[in-house]
Amino acid sequence: MTHAPLADRIRPKTLSEFVGQEHLVGKRGIIRKLIESDQLPSIIFWGPPGSGKTTLAYVIANTTKSHFFHYSAVATTLDDVRKVVKEAKERKEAYNQKTIFFLDEIHRFNKAQQDAFLPHVEKGTITLIGATTENPSFEVIGPLLSRCRVFVLNRLENDELSKIIERGIKELKIVIKDDALGFLIQASNGDARIALNALEIADSLITLPRRQAGSHRSPITPKLIQEVFQKKSLLYDRMGEEHYNTISAFIKSMRASDAGAALYYLARMVEAGEDPLFIARRMVIFASEDIGMAQPTALVVANEVFRACETIGYPECAINLAHGTVYLAKAPKDRSAYNGLQEAQEDVKKHGNLPIPLNLRNPVTKLMKEIGYGKGYELYPDKNKNLLPEKLKRKKYYQK
Repeated sequence: MTHAPLADRIRPKTLSEFVGQEHLVGKRGIIRKLIESDQLPSIIFWGPPGSGKTTLAYVIANTTKSHFFHYSAVATTLDDVRKVVKEAKERKEAYNQKTIFFLDEIHRFNKAQQDAFLPHVEKGTITLIGATTENPSFEVIGPLLSRCRVFVLNRLENDELSKIIERGIKELKIVIKDDALGFLIQASNGDARIALNALEIADSLITLPRRQAGSHRSPITPKLIQEVFQKKSLLYDRMGEEHYNTISAFIKSMRASDAGAALYYLARMVEAGEDPLFIARRMVIFASEDIGMAQPTALVVANEVFRACETIGYPECAINLAHGTVYLAKAPKDRSAYNGLQEAQEDVKKHGNLPIPLNLRNPVTKLMKEIGYGKGYELYPDKNKNLLPEKLKRKKYYQK
């Protein structure tokens, strides 16, 4: 482990060593309770980068004495899944040992790939732990999501990040000035991985005599930490640093029809190496949510931007993203379709499956026809005629 990244060398092995996420692993935390009762279900961890998703999966595996497989969805195939499932079956039969399949960035698995987990999660052959920075409601298929518990991890607080950095300092046997430590904490933005990577790089950049009798002669200074953070390529995590804030600013700038601001936030994401498909997906959503009926062709443009990003990739697809960004920002806005859908969804949740008017039902049998199915149906009724269930007849979800 001496050549492993610092984050791996100091990775906690038990719940007592784990820092942060008290709502999950504290004395009354649900994860702790599930482990202690040996009732661990398949899980989706949803949270920002560097918040402890991978580490918590390792802790769970270690605590439950389960065999642990760690894969990234970016480089994993269905053959890999089948191989793990086969080994899990054999291990369970031979040693009665459980298997945890940890899949990082599970949102990058397509529908067919996610489908492959269903029977094995259902039977308990494997315990799936998926990690994602994306909302699992949109990125994980419904059948798999319904078989997993979703736990939300929060961005690490400064005091929590400080404890993790202190462990890194002890491991590296280095000295860091208080103001440099404060700067490192602020610059890491709640991401433990970024903080530890920066600390390790700072240590490697020191050119003065390194160590004597186990002590460090040259303390790490704020200037050195600043130098490290200017070397983006050494630190960047594609789903990291200001990920949520930047995409939010990007969307809100387009919503405000400020093409210049939108391009600026787009440039920040592009320069940071953000996945172009992540940006393009948000543009497709924006085209219907915020532009909607004001300019329906916006959805066509957004979809073509997405396809261009799929086909071309970086660096050239940044041009397609810029083109689409300006188009969407300058387009007129109309949220009526989106607002109408939300209002209708609220009524569906509130009232359940209200009886559909008989005239709208399809009389596929003679009996159905006799009891009134389809009776009075008009192909093109008057626009003022209400087609909603009786209880909602006064509702207007959309008006031209």
